[in-house]
Amino acid sequence: MDERVDRKSIETAPVTTGHGRVSVPVRTRRRAGWKWLLALVLLVLAGAVAWYELGPAIAPGTAPAPGGRAAGQGAAQPVGAATIATGDIRIIINALGTVTPLATVTVKTQIAGQLQQIGFTEGQLVHKGDFLAQIDPRPYQAALEQYEGQLAKDQATLKQAQVDLVRYQTLVKQDSIARQQADDQVYLVLQDEGAIRTDQAQIDTQKLNLIYCHIVAPVEGRVGLRQVDAGNYVQTSDANGLVVLTQLQPISVLYSIAEDSLPAVLKRFHTGAKLPVVAFDRANVTQLATGELSTMDNEIDTTTGMVKLRAMFPNTDESLFPSQFVNAQMVVDTLHDVVTAPVSAIQRGAPGTYVYLVGKDSTVSVKVVKIGVTDGDKVQVISGLAAGDRVVVDGADRLRDGVHVSAKDAAPSATTQAPAGADGQPGGAATPADTPANGSDQPAHKHQHQQNQQNQQGSP
Repeated sequence: MDERVDRKSIETAPVTTGHGRVSVPVRTRRRAGWKWLLALVLLVLAGAVAWYELGPAIAPGTAPAPGGRAAGQGAAQPVGAATIATGDIRIIINALGTVTPLATVTVKTQIAGQLQQIGFTEGQLVHKGDFLAQIDPRPYQAALEQYEGQLAKDQATLKQAQVDLVRYQTLVKQDSIARQQADDQVYLVLQDEGAIRTDQAQIDTQKLNLIYCHIVAPVEGRVGLRQVDAGNYVQTSDANGLVVLTQLQPISVLYSIAEDSLPAVLKRFHTGAKLPVVAFDRANVTQLATGELSTMDNEIDTTTGMVKLRAMFPNTDESLFPSQFVNAQMVVDTLHDVVTAPVSAIQRGAPGTYVYLVGKDSTVSVKVVKIGVTDGDKVQVISGLAAGDRVVVDGADRLRDGVHVSAKDAAPSATTQAPAGADGQPGGAATPADTPANGSDQPAHKHQHQQNQQNQQGSP
């Protein structure tokens, strides 16, 4: 047999094994492998095309590729725009504070006795001198009468001693008695005078005890829950007292600021300027009251690097409650006639801090800006923009440099002057967390792109 065998016949001929199984021809397996490889390549190409058509916009500041999506898009992107203006920007320090009453008094009895009457209702607003409680005065009234009787007796004794002294002095001049007897009478009169002073002091003490039996409010404020009921025997050693009285009007807020912020505060405080302080609730949403800085501590806490400040609030509506946690917002100064931009216009990305500037030809360009102080929904623009420029404030996630836009004036947002928190950042400041990075919102971007394509196909 010829050793050279027809390779084509061997590759195409099926092979039968001893068990009746038929093996796959070699050429058939190779053709199937090429088909799978070709399908995989086509699938990868289709995915690349789809990603290119529906993927995110190019990075800000880079020009689009020729012939790409930007070249094929004729419709302008609808965006919201705002005009850059000049105005005032407040320099604000935010801090965490606690509502602290100017006076918190635990009303205690100053004498021992049976509590006969409670003269207040729990939660009642009382004025200074209002009746609060009555202690049984009878024991102290009886003691007062006893000392008054002792005083009358000692006064009579003194008068008798004074008469005897005059008589003895006359007899001494006549040499009728010894001088020693007259001298002794002088000291006896002095003893009786001392006894009268003692009696008078005892009487004054009992009168004071009678006053203590009638307990009145030492300050104006609101009484809390009573600690003892009528009929109980109260003593000066009772720890809880009768009731706790807290002054509510005016009231203060204690808060701490960093020592780095202290020079700016001191500079304004020493000139006599009034620094407004606004108190917000725990959630940093609702404004509770408005007051002003009253005083500050005399040293910095070395463990925290903070200094305590006290702000006073009239609290006529009782919106501040003792020991309440609040967010304090102190206005240190105000910058006048500075260039301001909406916070929503500020973007952050590869160029740094930038905005989309709307040109006269309705195209946007990336404009790098330097920002300063943030106040609510406005931010100070130090450089990069001028009054009259128009910037994109809504729809910036669909833009890139050179895109045509249809700009409409955005509706003004409600300015909320709520502080950002204890980190000292001004309220409403745009941060990287507030502004998504390029490409971070791809599903929404793709969906919007598909809608734009459908609108273009359906338009004449």
